[in-house]
Amino acid sequence: MSGLAEFRQQVRPEWIDYNGHLSEAYYVLVFGFATDAVMDQVGLDENYRTSTGCSLYTVEAHVRYLREVGPDAEMVITSRVVGAGAKKLRLCHEMSVDGTVVATEEIMALHVDQEQGGTSPFPAEVAERLTGLVEPLPDYAGRSVG
Repeated sequence: MSGLAEFRQQVRPEWIDYNGHLSEAYYVLVFGFATDAVMDQVGLDENYRTSTGCSLYTVEAHVRYLREVGPDAEMVITSRVVGAGAKKLRLCHEMSVDGTVVATEEIMALHVDQEQGGTSPFPAEVAERLTGLVEPLPDYAGRSVG
């Protein structure tokens, strides 16, 4: 079980596509909101970003769309830290509706100093927090499109 709090998001009417369910772009949007929630929980929140000029940049992502999400659904995203290095973070997100996993996303993000324009090591307290949250990889992690 993840040491991170779940993120919850209600489907908005404008997110429903011509097929009557959540449009694919909004899965990624909600996963992005979940990444922001992880950042807040580990100390990379708005105050940190403003005071340091550093943030996480997603550089790679793999999304699996497993089930349709209908109008008015509440999506619950469980996030896991599955890898943490000096300057990088690997996360896995699982989106569930009514207890069923409907999508997953695996991302690689880099800690970037926006003023310098390159990667920068996490502060020691953030690195320690991230390392303490690392969990085993879920079975879908590391897969390629096939």
